[in-house]
Amino acid sequence: MALIELTDIHFGYPQHPPVLRGAGLILEAGERLCITGHNGAGKSTLLRIVVGLLKPSSGRIAAFGHERQSERDFDEVRRLAGLVFQDPDDQLFCPTVAEDIAFGPLNLGASRAEALETVDRVLDRMRIAHLRDRITHRLSGGEKRLVTLATVLAMEPRVLLLDEPTNALDEENEARLTEILLELPLAMVIVSHDPHFRRRLGTRTLRLRDGCLEDTPPNCRHAVQG
Repeated sequence: MALIELTDIHFGYPQHPPVLRGAGLILEAGERLCITGHNGAGKSTLLRIVVGLLKPSSGRIAAFGHERQSERDFDEVRRLAGLVFQDPDDQLFCPTVAEDIAFGPLNLGASRAEALETVDRVLDRMRIAHLRDRITHRLSGGEKRLVTLATVLAMEPRVLLLDEPTNALDEENEARLTEILLELPLAMVIVSHDPHFRRRLGTRTLRLRDGCLEDTPPNCRHAVQG
């Protein structure tokens, strides 16, 4: 059974031409599916639709064995599919790294002791324990990127959704991120412009072009209809 399945997804922002025009994808367990495409093609939009942050004008969204339509349906999806935003500043808002990582587990009902145990476990796993008590807004762009991933992993998701994860990373941190992701036993959807990174991580790659993905069904329309 697919972990995530999008079928014939259509979406457009107000006062703009449609971005997605019948896009569809299937993510199976163990896959690291990469998505590429030009700026503005709708890649980030697609990830936000998966977790219900944007609602398509038409199409079907299924995740973890159930069709998802209402806001309540997506509460579970957001716990099981961890979205790492393209800009870390959109995701980090607590004073310290430890507090940012503990925020998710605490919201899920963990005690403070349990949440801090999760913080230490995730930081150790990512080999960034030295950042634990740092002030979040004083981190470098690359450090923020790694901490953002740590906040998502602390929620113990089944799927990772990564939006341009190598942005702002120097060579050393990109190598560290790649190593971490390869070690994780999680399915992933990775939006990336970086062909080298996609080759290292991806089990397959799709291109988003004219509102459709390469393996979308035959009814996908590559032009806006009347």
